[in-house]
Order: sequence, then C-alpha cells, then structure tokens
Amino acid sequence: MVSFEAPYLQGVRPQVGRVIEEIESFGKHLEFAWDDGIVLHTHLRMTGSWHLYHPGERWRRPQREMLVAIGVDQWRAVCFNAPTVETYRSFDKRRHPGFGHLGPDLTKDAPNLDECLSRVDRFADPDEPIAEVLLDQRIACGVGNVYKSEVLWRVGVSPFRAVRDISIDLRREILDMAARLLCENRNRVRRVTAPEAPGGVAVYGRNGLPCPRCHDAIRVQRTGQHL
Repeated sequence: MVSFEAPYLQGVRPQVGRVIEEIESFGKHLEFAWDDGIVLHTHLRMTGSWHLYHPGERWRRPQREMLVAIGVDQWRAVCFNAPTVETYRSFDKRRHPGFGHLGPDLTKDAPNLDECLSRVDRFADPDEPIAEVLLDQRIACGVGNVYKSEVLWRVGVSPFRAVRDISIDLRREILDMAARLLCENRNRVRRVTAPEAPGGVAVYGRNGLPCPRCHDAIRVQRTGQHL
C-alpha cells in the first residue's frame, strides 16, 4: 500500500508499506485485511459505494464524500458515503461483534439455502414481519431494501406477514428468488428485477404508480430502521 486516507476513521490505521493480503465481500459488507492483522470493514447500506481509479484520474464523486482512499501502485480504491467505516484487529469475523453470526452470502453462486432456513428458526422472532427477516444479515447476506421489496412482490407475499405464518416451502422460495435476482444483477450497471416494469423495478420507489401485475396503485409504507 502506498497511501491510506480515512479522515473520520475511529480505530487503528493501516500503515503505508503494509501488504493487503485479502479482500472479502459479504453482501454489502467489504473487508480489507493487511499483513499485520488490521482489518478495514465497510458496510454500504443504501448510500455507500466503492470506486476504482487510476492515479490522477478524476473521481466521479466529490472529495467531501470520501471516507476511505487506499492506494497501491496502479490503482486507487475509494469509498464514498458508507454508513459504517471501522477497523479492528485480526482477520477473524468471530472477533468482530457484528459478524459472529453472518449468514450465507446470497450474491454468491449456489448459496446454502438450507443453512439460511435453519437460521430463520434460530434468529428470527416468529412474529417478525418477513420484510425485516430478509434484511437480517445473520440469516443471509446481500438483501437490502430494494431487493426486499422486489423479491416479496415477485413471490406475492406481503412484507408485513409474520414469519410464523409462512411455510417452509414458501420461505425457501423467497430466499431462492432473492439469490436469483441478486446473482442476475451482479454484473449489471442498471438493476433489473422486473423486466416488464418501467425502469426495471416493479414496486420499489414507485409509490402511486400502477402495479405491473394488477395495475392498482402501489402504496409505499416504510418499516423497520432507516439508516
């Protein structure tokens, strides 16, 4: 590493000259691990993004939105607007309080859906709405607010339906649909979850517009925490 900038970072700082040994992603979580045991963890949520630039190339986001910039010989990796930017010691997710129970990553090929289903029983409150269960990273990684909305529309399940009222087969269908949509969009610049709908999405962000399936007006209601 030839440069490291993180103006608001609270925690130990990786030192110039150290070697980045591993980079791993878990849904919207991204971790850089250095050879001295320091790990940088970012969670993008709805606002964050990582960009790659050549040295001297103009950034596509303003400097004030930069939270981390990591430089190596031919590249600069820059993180903008991520709600979570932190460092900790040792590349062992069990030592990080927020990572001890991360579920399978649905953005990967052939995720373990049986493990996800098992985790629904272990971590979800039976009365919890299925929309919130889909967002629980202990159950499965990768689903955010957009995919939560689109997946449940695709399988015809109300986001407010309690998980206890959803059969095992339907839970599997929901998780399988989430994995399929996430994988289909891994390499797309523009997200497409419903090709038949204007803009490629069926319900997310389309309050008051007609539903592509029933043509009634879409009503948006926010649930859970909004970070």
